[in-house]
Amino acid sequence: MIVEMEWESAMSHISTPETAADLAAVAALLEMADRLGIVPLLERGEPVTVTELAVAADVPEEGMGRFLGALVAAALLEPTGVKEFRIADDFADRIHQSGYLIWSLRANQPYVQHPAEFLRDPVGSAAQYRRDGREVAVSSRWIGSQGFYPAATEAILAVRPKRIVDLGAGAAGLLIDLLGRLPESTGVALDMSGGACQEASRAAHAAGVGDRLTVVERPIQSVADDPSPVAGADVIHAGFVFHDIVQEGDVFDRVLRRCREALRPGGIMAITDAVPFASAERERRFSSLFTYLHAEFMEVSLPPEEDWLARFRQAGFDRARCVPHRFPGGRLFIAAK
Repeated sequence: MIVEMEWESAMSHISTPETAADLAAVAALLEMADRLGIVPLLERGEPVTVTELAVAADVPEEGMGRFLGALVAAALLEPTGVKEFRIADDFADRIHQSGYLIWSLRANQPYVQHPAEFLRDPVGSAAQYRRDGREVAVSSRWIGSQGFYPAATEAILAVRPKRIVDLGAGAAGLLIDLLGRLPESTGVALDMSGGACQEASRAAHAAGVGDRLTVVERPIQSVADDPSPVAGADVIHAGFVFHDIVQEGDVFDRVLRRCREALRPGGIMAITDAVPFASAERERRFSSLFTYLHAEFMEVSLPPEEDWLARFRQAGFDRARCVPHRFPGGRLFIAAK
C-alpha cells in the first residue's frame, strides 16, 4: 500500500519530458478546435452546449460530443450540465502556451520542412514555399494574448483612445479585446493577408464588436502613399510586423512620418517588435529561433533597440521609449506626438 501511495504521489507531479508531452497534446487539441471554428465561442467563458458548437462547426452533434469529451479528458473543458460545458480556469494560459508551439512548427512549416532548399536557393524557395497567412495570424494572436498584448494594452488604455488603428493586425485579437473594453471606440485592422482579414472579420462579429471594426486588406507599405486608414487615430499600433519593412529604408521612414502626421495631438504610436538574439536566460532560446527564421528565411534582420529608437526620432517624434515585456526578445516602443 505504501509503495502504491508513493507511486501515485510521484505520478501526480509532471516532469520536464511530460511537460513537453502535455504541451504537444494540448496544442494539437486546440488547433483542432480552432479549425472547427469553436475557439471564439469557448473563449467567451460562458457555458455552451454540444448542439451550439456542432452548429457553429457544421458537423454532426454526435461527433462534436466525442471531441468535447476529449477536451474534458484533457482538462481543457469542464461539464456544467447535460451536454453543456465551459472552459477550464487555465484555458487562456493553455492557448498562450500552444501559440508558441503552433507558430514555431505550423506557421513556419515551409522553413522547418525545407531548410536545405532554402540554404541552396533562397529566392526560388521563397517563391515556392510560402507560409499560410491564417496560420501565422492565429498563432500570433494566441502568443500575443499574454506575450505582447498586455504591455501594448496597458499603454493604449492609458490614452483612452476613441480611434485605434492596428497595422498588420492579423486576426485582430488586440483590437477586438480593446474594443470590448472601450465601448465608445472604433478600430481599423489593416493586414495584407486575405485569410487573416477574413478571420478578423469573423472573430470581431463573434465577439460582438464587428460594427465598430473596419478591416482593410492592404500592406503596411501602402500607408507611405495613402495614409487614409490611419487618419485621425489616437493610437497607431503595429505588432511584430514593422521588422518586415525595416529593410526597405525610405519606405519604412515614410510610413513612420505619415503615421506621426495622421495622429491626433497627444496621440501615440506603439510598435511591438523584437530585438535580435536576446541574451537573458528566459529569452535566449525562443529569441534565437525567432531571429534565425527571420534572418535566414525571410530576409529580415531585426534591428537592435537603439536603432528602433533612432528611427522614431528621425520620423519627428518628440519622445520615444522602450518597454520590455513577456515575449522572449520582444520590446514595446512607444513614441508620442
